[in-house]
Amino acid sequence: MTDWTRATEIAHAVLLHLAQDPDLLGQLCAETGLSPADLRDTAGQPGFVGAMLDFIAADDRRLLDFAAEAGVAPDAVARLRAAVEAGIVRP
Repeated sequence: MTDWTRATEIAHAVLLHLAQDPDLLGQLCAETGLSPADLRDTAGQPGFVGAMLDFIAADDRRLLDFAAEAGVAPDAVARLRAAVEAGIVRP
């Protein structure tokens, strides 16, 4: 599995995590200006992966809660976020 594939899988898992938590989804919408309907449309856009990783990793509590639920290491999410942001990991 490539790093991009892993980053994409985690980004989709973040979106599912948000869908189960209306408060967290509201935070994302407030921070981005997107509506929940817009989020569905952005899932296929180029910036989706980075945006989901940025949002979930921007707050330690968000990251730890997501990582525990998804069964991923928080540092793996943070590393992928940094690599996507730096352009090291891309499609």
